[in-house]
Amino acid sequence: MSRFAYVAVLAFVVIGSVWLEIALRTRVFARVRRLVLTIVPVAAVFGVWDLYAISRGHWTFDFSRMTGVVLPGGLPLDEVLFFVVVPLASVLTLEAVRSARQWQVGDEPAGSCVDGIRGDSS
Repeated sequence: MSRFAYVAVLAFVVIGSVWLEIALRTRVFARVRRLVLTIVPVAAVFGVWDLYAISRGHWTFDFSRMTGVVLPGGLPLDEVLFFVVVPLASVLTLEAVRSARQWQVGDEPAGSCVDGIRGDSS
């Protein structure tokens, strides 16, 4: 089981935040374009950073606690999943707080939010 420790932590993060989508109607998954535009740059920057650190010997991984799937450049799949899961959890948490506090933030036109959620389907 220790071989899946990294993935287990990521699963815990997902379980700890994805329920917010339903419970607080955050609609994060309904706004796919916005979600992709949030996650892809983060994953790209940190992926390049990790690849550089790995190539220079500044960064290593405990493969006994990982799935063992390694992508080109020595980047473990588990690490790539981290770059997707953590920003996703962050967005879900931000949108949950926004919904609970009825904050209107971002690019919504004034008055278009009800309970922190946009009134249209975009």
